This record gives sequence, C-alpha cells and structure tokens, in this order.
Amino acid sequence: MSSSTSPALSVPSVDGGVLEGKNDDHGGVIVEMTNEPLDPVVYVSLLKASLSHWEQQGKRGIWIKIPIELANLVEPTVKEGFYFHHAEPKYLMLARWLPSTPNTLPANASHRVGIGAFVLNEKNEVLVVQEKSGKFRGTGVWKFPTGVVEEGEDICDAAVREVKEETGIDSKFLEILAFRQSHQSYFEKSDLFFVCMMQPLSEDIQPQEAEIEAAQWMPYEEYAAQPFVQKHELLRVISDTCLAKKNGSYSGFSPVPTTTGFSKKNAYLYVNT
Repeated sequence: MSSSTSPALSVPSVDGGVLEGKNDDHGGVIVEMTNEPLDPVVYVSLLKASLSHWEQQGKRGIWIKIPIELANLVEPTVKEGFYFHHAEPKYLMLARWLPSTPNTLPANASHRVGIGAFVLNEKNEVLVVQEKSGKFRGTGVWKFPTGVVEEGEDICDAAVREVKEETGIDSKFLEILAFRQSHQSYFEKSDLFFVCMMQPLSEDIQPQEAEIEAAQWMPYEEYAAQPFVQKHELLRVISDTCLAKKNGSYSGFSPVPTTTGFSKKNAYLYVNT
C-alpha cells in the first residue's frame, strides 16, 4: 500500500485504518483511488471501517472514484451499498447515502448540448451540408452544420469549431437565435439544441471527408423551400426565425463575458441586447 501528500490521490489508509478522502461542500466525503493495485480483501476491510468511521462523524454522501485499472474493486464496492453514479472513459464514480434520511445526492448530468449553425453570407446564401451518416444519410436533405458541445467548451466556441470542421469555413459567432429542449434522446438523456447565428469569414468550402457528403452555399429561399423543412414543424419554425433575423425583425442573444459565483470562473451570459 502506498500513500501520497495529496488527499485526492492518497488512498489506502490514514490514521485509524480508513480510506483517505476529502470533505465536500455538502457534508460528504470524496475518495479518489489511485491506479496502483490493491488487494480486494484489504480494500473491503478498509471500506467497512471507513463507512463506520464516516457514519460516526455524521457524514452524508460518500463518493468513491475507481479508475479503470481497479475495475476489480467495483463489485465489492457495490456489495457495500454503493450504486453507479456516472462513468467516464477512465473511471467509474460510485456513491452511497449514509443517513436514514432521503437521499439528496444530485443525479448524474441529465442533458447533452448541441448546436446548429446558421451561417449567412452577404449574397443571402446559407451554408448547408449533406451528411454521410445518421438519419439524413442518402435523403438529399440540405441542413445547417450541427454538432455536440465538448466538455469545457462554450456554446459560441463550439459553433465556430463545428462550422470549421464540417465545411472548412472560418466564422464568427454572433447570437443564439433560439434553443430547443427534448427528452429521451441520446442514451435516454435530455437534449438542448442551440441555433447559432454566424458570420462567415471565408468563402471556399472544404467538406469534411469522414462525415460530410457535400457542402455548398445555397440561396436561403431555396433552403427554406425544401419539402423536408416545410413538413417538419421544428425545422420550419427555426427557418422562420432565421428569416426574421435576416430581415431585421428579430434579435437573438449575444454572449457577454462574466465571472460566476464564489469560484470566479469565466463564463458567458447570453443576453438580448
């Protein structure tokens, strides 16, 4: 068994033979296991002693982060009353509520965030693509560049990135025109989709070979007149909103740099100016 000077990484034992963790802001404990091998029998003994210790201290939610290298410790952790909270490529987070009161631990993140980019040039042409995969494959439907916001990425930056990746076009984020919330979508999660107004900074299109069948600048009226757009209520409303923006009768939400709460982290507040 080994130890470390960092509470977040020092695992096997501290005074009293319990797992070492750090207190969270809500009366709980977070234990982050290192990826060093640990005998399951020794681990279970430490875990049992730790639970008793934390219960005596009046702790509430207990979190144990198990790296993929220690996957053999997942089953004994579950047998001690823990449940799966969330998983990432390199770890599994398990949780247990100690008091006899109702469990108030927050659920795993419930939403995925996506963007659709409305890129309109000075010729009244909109940037559209045809996809090689997904539900639009082989349909002949022209659509806005779309994509998923990555972890730690702002919506405005994601829109710029997706436009560049799918079409090779450099662009500038202007506004969020609208957003849609749907449920039971991606792995039973909810979905937030933001329609973003973009200003093109280049003209020459270079479609992404892996995902994009074709890309072009299309007159906006031609895009909006597609039967699929007219028959699909959501796409029709989005199209009408983009048209209203193009005609100057609608205003979206622009990003204003701010800082958040006690952490003072940088963030954008999207406001109608």
